[in-house]
Amino acid sequence: MKSRIKKVFGKILNAIKKIMMKAREAFNRRFPAKPPKYFDASLHEMTLVRNMAIYAFLINLFIECFARITTGPFEGILFVVRHPIIFLCNVIIIFATMTVALLFKRRRFSVMIMSLIWIILGIVNGVILLKRMTPFTLYDLQNLGDGATLMKTYFASWQITLASAVLIIGILLLILFFVRSVKWKNIQYKKTIAVIAASAVFAIGSTVGLVKIGVLSTFFGNLNYAYNDYGFAYCFINTSLNKGIKKPDDYSEAKITEILKENTEKGTDTVRDTVNDSTKYPNIIILQMESFTTADSYKNISVDKDPTPVFNKLKKEYSSGRFEVPACGAGTSNTEFEVLTGISAKFFGPGEYPYKGKLRKRTLESMAYITKNHGYSTSALHNHRALFYNRNEVYANLGFDSFTSVEYMNEVEKTPKNWCKDSVMIKDIMEIMKKSKERDFMHIISVQGHGKYPDEQVYKHPYATVTADNESTKWKYEYYFQQMYEMDKFIGKLIKEINKADEPTIMIIYGDHIPALDVKESNYENGDLYQTDYVIWDNIGLDKHDEDITSYEAGAILLDEAGLGHEGVIFDYQQTTGNKGKNYKRNLEALSYDILYGDSYAFGGINPYKRINMTMGHKKIKIKDVIKIGEKYYITGENFTECSKVSLDGELLSTSYLTPELLSLNDKVSKEDVPKLQVSQIDNKDNTILSTINSLEEL
Repeated sequence: MKSRIKKVFGKILNAIKKIMMKAREAFNRRFPAKPPKYFDASLHEMTLVRNMAIYAFLINLFIECFARITTGPFEGILFVVRHPIIFLCNVIIIFATMTVALLFKRRRFSVMIMSLIWIILGIVNGVILLKRMTPFTLYDLQNLGDGATLMKTYFASWQITLASAVLIIGILLLILFFVRSVKWKNIQYKKTIAVIAASAVFAIGSTVGLVKIGVLSTFFGNLNYAYNDYGFAYCFINTSLNKGIKKPDDYSEAKITEILKENTEKGTDTVRDTVNDSTKYPNIIILQMESFTTADSYKNISVDKDPTPVFNKLKKEYSSGRFEVPACGAGTSNTEFEVLTGISAKFFGPGEYPYKGKLRKRTLESMAYITKNHGYSTSALHNHRALFYNRNEVYANLGFDSFTSVEYMNEVEKTPKNWCKDSVMIKDIMEIMKKSKERDFMHIISVQGHGKYPDEQVYKHPYATVTADNESTKWKYEYYFQQMYEMDKFIGKLIKEINKADEPTIMIIYGDHIPALDVKESNYENGDLYQTDYVIWDNIGLDKHDEDITSYEAGAILLDEAGLGHEGVIFDYQQTTGNKGKNYKRNLEALSYDILYGDSYAFGGINPYKRINMTMGHKKIKIKDVIKIGEKYYITGENFTECSKVSLDGELLSTSYLTPELLSLNDKVSKEDVPKLQVSQIDNKDNTILSTINSLEEL
């Protein structure tokens, strides 16, 4: 029997070999191999180096033109005319990277690959700029998972399909080109390495020189402006290599001690014991509104009604002003990072997201930890995915007891662009506030106002009608302001519910960044695209103080207004110094480095903040029973959502959500496995399990 099987398999293998040989012969006839070419190495290198210099010039021109596609096809050419030295510096950077191709035998193929890499980077940058106002950086590659889940939001299905087809064809052509590319067998490696080294030294030297004379800068206060002013190649390399908070030159225990003693009220007494006295203070709420701005901020459009009457009324009655944020059109997590920690995101590398790096591994002093030390219950809520910006990991390192994301919410209503409406959070917010005996610190992150904003009519009868220069702009702003109107109603209803609960509360409300609406400086109220508005609402009778603030100062102000002044190293420093003095930012950066990257000298050498055993969802999900009706099992319990799935030994089973108390199991399981059934909350985009409740067996 075995010998017969072997014979059959042998025949099949022989048949496959014959087919492959015939296919190979046909391929060789259609694409005959080129005879090897031998050129004088010196002449070849000179020619190829010259060609690479030309390619680098043309590639950089293409990248800069594509990066300015929204402002006009000739803006890239004007960049060459206006900033010839900077343009040539970018050409030199691209050229230096391309010389690496000289090390390989398939030189032309290698040059093509290096060229393609830069061209693809330029195309990706241009496409991203079409969809948002922040250019492409290496940190966006850390967001590939988040970006993939948003593709259907930003691109039509046919666009995704076409891009996939082009990618597949491109890969096949590359393989064909590689197979048929000529090999160079007389490479002079010593000379080649010398050429590569010389080009690298020249690129680095010219870049450093231009930085020293002020033509280029290593600090990007505005990422979008920097890419426009200094070029894509330089900025992309800079953002790729410039990471984290740099160690201060004079960093030492003595220096940190000096800053604390001279610039804080508590000095070196920084490690505080937990005291259960939260009822002495009000609830503290951070309400971060996605892309929230007011209609009077725009000069290029007009509206027949104010879409944000509640917020504008609050601005007149409570402390308010302009709110300087580190993000523009995107980058939500950096704004909330600044508010929660008091640390400027500008201390990090350009385009860097702390939520994507350091905060996944290390705890950090925050408003949540400060209030928790006073007995507060600390909660975060977000009506979007828990995995977005790694919040399900990061919030435990920022001191939150619970994180309720959209996967733990019911009765979710969506916008026409498939973003969850903010009103769904009111019920959860009030449930948290009412059930806790302690005061509450809540961090609430909105998502309803998120782009992409459609350039066709969506609402036939919007709340506010927009007048604009063209229909595309009209429809975008009309859709956007409809979301602002509904979000504004959410603010008003939330305040009403808090007042009904009769709990003392202080709440800051602000926009995380301006919307991705291709806003120009000339069209924005004060020309600064990194400013939104804020209001500090309260029901405890605080005085009104109007001032413009930065988002990294907001936490210190809010804690001080709530009666928790001079708690925490960063907040104590900000409250004591009041953002004054020439060394203010330098000292703030030194303290930030010490507590996040350094030796924690501020805390006596030991980071006092321990990672919280954070629960996902503020309501406990329970299994009460498993009932068999016919051939099907049903799970009864409490607080199920549409993201609840029955699981067995970590494997998800086909499940239908029926009600918050009932799930239907569609897969068949054995009677012996029924006691081991569990319910998991999953991310609907990739089926990642966020949390799993105990099985019946353990109950």
